[in-house]
Amino acid sequence: MDSPTASTTEGSTARIVTSRSSVIESIRGCGLSGLRVNKEDLKRKLSMPKYLRHAIRDSINSKDVNAAADRYREGNSAGREEAPEGPMVVFVNSKSGGRHGPELKDRLQQLMGEEQVFDLSNVRPNEFVEYGLGCLEKLAGLGDFCAKDTRDKLRILVAGGDGTVGWVLGSLTELHKQGREPVPPVAVIPLGTGNDLSRSFGWGGSFPFAWKSAVKRSLLRAITGPVCRLDSWHLLMSVPRGEVVDPPHSLKSTDECSLDQGLTIEGELPEKVNCYEGVFYNYFSIGMDAQVAYGFHHLRNEKPYLAQGPISNKLIYSGYTCTQGWFLTPCISDPSLRGLKNIIRMHVKKVNCSEWEQIPVPKSVRAIVALNLHSYASGRNPWGSPKPEYLEKKGFVEAHVDDGLLEIFGLKQGWHASFVMVELISAKHIAQAAAIRLEVRGGEWKDAFMQMDGEPWKQPMSKEYSSFVEIKRVPFHSLMVNGD
Repeated sequence: MDSPTASTTEGSTARIVTSRSSVIESIRGCGLSGLRVNKEDLKRKLSMPKYLRHAIRDSINSKDVNAAADRYREGNSAGREEAPEGPMVVFVNSKSGGRHGPELKDRLQQLMGEEQVFDLSNVRPNEFVEYGLGCLEKLAGLGDFCAKDTRDKLRILVAGGDGTVGWVLGSLTELHKQGREPVPPVAVIPLGTGNDLSRSFGWGGSFPFAWKSAVKRSLLRAITGPVCRLDSWHLLMSVPRGEVVDPPHSLKSTDECSLDQGLTIEGELPEKVNCYEGVFYNYFSIGMDAQVAYGFHHLRNEKPYLAQGPISNKLIYSGYTCTQGWFLTPCISDPSLRGLKNIIRMHVKKVNCSEWEQIPVPKSVRAIVALNLHSYASGRNPWGSPKPEYLEKKGFVEAHVDDGLLEIFGLKQGWHASFVMVELISAKHIAQAAAIRLEVRGGEWKDAFMQMDGEPWKQPMSKEYSSFVEIKRVPFHSLMVNGD
């Protein structure tokens, strides 16, 4: 495991500083820096030679790397074509960003060529990784130096929310597993509601108002910005067979359920279990915050006309938060059972430690969050910026996005969560962890609410058997472009 110290990839600049939800940040996110970008110069920097664009397109459409590579292998036979200075591929979630999604896609295609801009409703990132990048690699292996140079310098821009960015990052992890390096770094145009990934790497917290001019500046920053490392976290969940879970897109069913054997388990294990796994980049949480998010998502799905864009989403979410769970509606009828202490046993592995240590859950805590980015709920920093003497006293270290550690904190009742969200106080610090193990037993509770990177679900619980959630760091870093 990497030591929890400041580190960046070769050529990186200074450490990322967590962005705040402020007027200044919103203006910076709009790209109003006064920089003028010449459209034709930008296009020359970005656009791949025509034969490579068509080779990538045909490979993806036909799902046949070899056929497309053979068709275009003579495309640069004279050696006249050169790779662009900053070859770029863009993924656009045209359903995000309100009415601007389709317009943004058209604008990007004008600036760099239609074949380099993919609508996620038509081309999935894993298809691009398998066939698009595979075609470039095949051509490079056949001696095409332009294809090789393009593949080596390629960067990816994602126009979407945190979920879309995570989808692309997750698809790129296959390159690590298959030894297909280098892995392209990812830049962002924020189209979602919270955009915490975008904020954390200097791309702003909202879709720019002056977006037509800001898009050119975003593209230029995407090909020139320094590359930074980001931890990603693998989550494995084991639940008693028969306990049905409605998992989000980020959580997939798996046959492999190898929980860490270094811990004893209270009670008996069921004969059969269902297992799920997924990867998150920002946070996992369990408790009231996930319950509120679950209610909001269902309200938005049932009445989509109420949520037409990021601003209306935030207003609805704030209103829902104020009328559910935290303030007016208790979790269950008995106040003594509201705290998570009654259903959760938590173990962690601390920095540079190989042994599990049980961490008591404070009785007042109604939500537990394991946070990676330190930008949560649209730019809030609930962990805060503890002073060095406090960190030393608690055995903590300064938090960074690539230190191999998660910050675990608790949220109490509504007033406490409200003060944390406006950053008047910090959340309840619980631990820093290189790995987390949660054992959840129902008792009087019928359901537990959980979420990963803004995707919530309701998990039925058993009174007889425990459910387990185990979180460990993925053994390689994701790469992000710093937009500052």
